[in-house]
Amino acid sequence: MIIAGLMTGTSADGLDLVIAEFMPDPTVGSDLVGADPTTLTVRILAERETPFDDQLAADILRLLEPADLPLSLVSSVDGRLGRFCAEALSELCADHDLSPDLVVSHGQTVRHDITDGQVTSTLQLGQPAFIAERLGVPVLSDVRSRDVAAGGQGAPLVGLLDSLLLSDVEAPTAVLNLGGIANITVITSGRDPIAFDTGPANALIDILARRITDGRQSYDRDGTLAAAGTVDEDLLAALLTEPFYGRPAPKSTGKELFHAAYLDSFLESHPRLGEHDQIATVTALTARTIAEAVRDHDVTTVIASGGGTRNPELMRRLGEVLGEGIALTSSDEAFGLPEGSKEALLMALLGWLSWHGLDGTAPSLTGAIGPRIAGRFTPGDGPLQLPEPLHRRPTRLRLHN
Repeated sequence: MIIAGLMTGTSADGLDLVIAEFMPDPTVGSDLVGADPTTLTVRILAERETPFDDQLAADILRLLEPADLPLSLVSSVDGRLGRFCAEALSELCADHDLSPDLVVSHGQTVRHDITDGQVTSTLQLGQPAFIAERLGVPVLSDVRSRDVAAGGQGAPLVGLLDSLLLSDVEAPTAVLNLGGIANITVITSGRDPIAFDTGPANALIDILARRITDGRQSYDRDGTLAAAGTVDEDLLAALLTEPFYGRPAPKSTGKELFHAAYLDSFLESHPRLGEHDQIATVTALTARTIAEAVRDHDVTTVIASGGGTRNPELMRRLGEVLGEGIALTSSDEAFGLPEGSKEALLMALLGWLSWHGLDGTAPSLTGAIGPRIAGRFTPGDGPLQLPEPLHRRPTRLRLHN
């Protein structure tokens, strides 16, 4: 089965696309009738990162700030992002002569509302009907809401992919994603995996990068801005007082908390601190909060992915605070999975599971009262015809290069 996965993350800078072929363990037959596969093999057929146009990117960033905005902007972004996804995927399919059987579109999270640690609602924009209309195939979307309705955090969902990739791990291992927000999955032999957000990854760094460069850069390219500054220990100590860091897992967060006004509430008490020292300090904050979360679970290896891995200064600082006892590597080195494709591949995996009637979440990962099938389908050109449901999820995912 060929599935396209589309992911727009909390950095809100563009669309990650993956087209992958999913092949059940051949020992049980290719029709999946009468037996459930224990191993699912996946082969990436095509992948691409497509940046948003300037206006769409600017409007998404407006929606991520905690301010009252017109409903017309929400509706406009929903439609424009849906059409953008349809166009980008259509081009990728044409360039590689591929026709997916299913598309899974995460959309752009613009709200992830939390009260007393409980997620009350989550909203992703990017109207899937435009993708279904353009490609003529079913689209799975809104993959977080059912977990939230079952009392879960709805995030991070990547823990399922991580646990399938590391099903045979022996030493405690953390799989780290560095997007706008950082999250980890902790895999320990003999225990249920856990996953949670640790705090900001690039969210606060990006805010300062745009300020320092007067909008010419939306992120700290090559970490040069932070490398030019010095960490202010007083500011770092103040930032570390954020209560979120001390809350137990499962937990999630977003730019509803870590936004420009939040950052400015700390910077106001350090008016003489230079801009490069500011960005050096929030870079150190990301590294420190991740390292503390990792150490709390006696992890021996950290496998990193996401846009933050392209920031050498962030990775250097993270390696320093992890220390010699914890190895730091990448998803490319550990799995042969490019860091920019991992979450898009997760979307494709969720599509395969939902298509076959299998749960895409787990209580140990999100805190829900039980596992739930993820998302809702928009039909393609014809009626929606799902196969006979399977009974159990595969226990292992194997990447075929």
